[in-house]
Amino acid sequence: MKDISLVLPEIVLLSLAGIILVADLFVSRGQKWFTYACGIGALLWTALYVFVPFTPIAGVVRETAFSGLFVADGVATVLKLAMLLSAAVALAYSWSYLKKHDLDNGEYVALVLFGTLGMMVIASAASMLTAYLGLELLSLSMYALVALKRNDRIATEAAMKYFVLGALASGLLLFGMSILYGATGSISLNAISLALAKANKTAVALSLIFIAAGVAFKLGVVPFHMWVPDVYTGAPTAVTLFLGTAAKLAAFALAYRMFGAALTPAYADWSIIFAVIATISVVLGNLIAISQTNIKRMLAYSAIANMGFLLLGFVGGGKDGYAAAMFYAVAYAITGLVSFGILVVLSGRGVEFENIDDLKGLNSRSPWYAFLMLLAMFSLAGIPPTIGFWAKLSVIESIVNAGYTWIAVIAVMASLVGAFYYLRVVRVMYFADAQQGSLAMPSRAETVLISVNALAILVLGALPGAIIALCAKALQ
Repeated sequence: MKDISLVLPEIVLLSLAGIILVADLFVSRGQKWFTYACGIGALLWTALYVFVPFTPIAGVVRETAFSGLFVADGVATVLKLAMLLSAAVALAYSWSYLKKHDLDNGEYVALVLFGTLGMMVIASAASMLTAYLGLELLSLSMYALVALKRNDRIATEAAMKYFVLGALASGLLLFGMSILYGATGSISLNAISLALAKANKTAVALSLIFIAAGVAFKLGVVPFHMWVPDVYTGAPTAVTLFLGTAAKLAAFALAYRMFGAALTPAYADWSIIFAVIATISVVLGNLIAISQTNIKRMLAYSAIANMGFLLLGFVGGGKDGYAAAMFYAVAYAITGLVSFGILVVLSGRGVEFENIDDLKGLNSRSPWYAFLMLLAMFSLAGIPPTIGFWAKLSVIESIVNAGYTWIAVIAVMASLVGAFYYLRVVRVMYFADAQQGSLAMPSRAETVLISVNALAILVLGALPGAIIALCAKALQ
């Protein structure tokens, strides 16, 4: 019974996802909002099952289930709550957009729920087998979501690229795991950590390369970033919203479970790999983003730079470095929900917001939404007093403490360069002439939700200590 109680949130979500998938067959086309409401309710109900037994603020006792395949600890609790809430908000933002594009079918809700289930499995992975199963469940759901617009050539092409490259990355990751199993004789992450000291050094080093490649692809960092701009641009904006927020938390969870838990004794080896790819990602992502005119493509290169920044927390190492990386992942998800969420809700009510120029004169048409987008851009750029500033500062502090001052200098300089294209969006909204045509405003419920989401960027930026302390507590 103890094992069942620890995996109860996953059981609840799986059961509700199955029920919603079947029940949607009996829901008429004009009542699909009911399916979406049930999907949001399922995610929030599951969040209660995560939160009630384990109080993150007070700390979580580490417990394992199913012979060490599954773990319930502070990291899993915080990440699961963030994943579930992010997915619920993404679903809420997506309704009007999907309805406008005739994509308001039950399969979108089901795929989001199954994808979120995969994220939760990754967050609680205590063995390489569990991590891989969760990753594949998430990946297969994402492939299908990207291809949701079946008759669109660009969306289909993006899905094929994502699938082919994703399958290659999964193969690299699995190959690295198999080498690590051969070197240590175990698939348990804790047992691997204890056995690394006596394992064959060459085999461990080889496994690190392949595992790092697989994790780097899921994060979308250089040199495994090729899929990010194409998929972000080709997928429906509602799918890009989910892919660019909640899925990034799952990528962090995979990186932490593999490197922060299992491979910590080999930190001296893999930190060099991460330092190189993270630094190049921060620089390259920010530089290429400057030339983009499509806002989703610009945010895609921004994501590459931001995930590089997240990896710098792993380079910092130790509890402080991992806590900084976790804080960065949560802050990026909150900010991403606003930036992509505004594009989704506005695109669901009139003109398709695909290019930066589509935001011209947004301040004259909707001052409030222009202000909310300004907050999101400031947070992504790391401008105080937003939460993005504290996220970047905590990562920089961790790598300086680890002795990588030169990387910190490069990261800061690259961020200053990146501020240019974020501020360009602000300039277009406030100082360019408005686009022709009226702007149909989102519903009051959507406006309230996205306003709360955006104001959280300011409130948590003014009081960042609570989340920073929570992330640090979860890692104890």
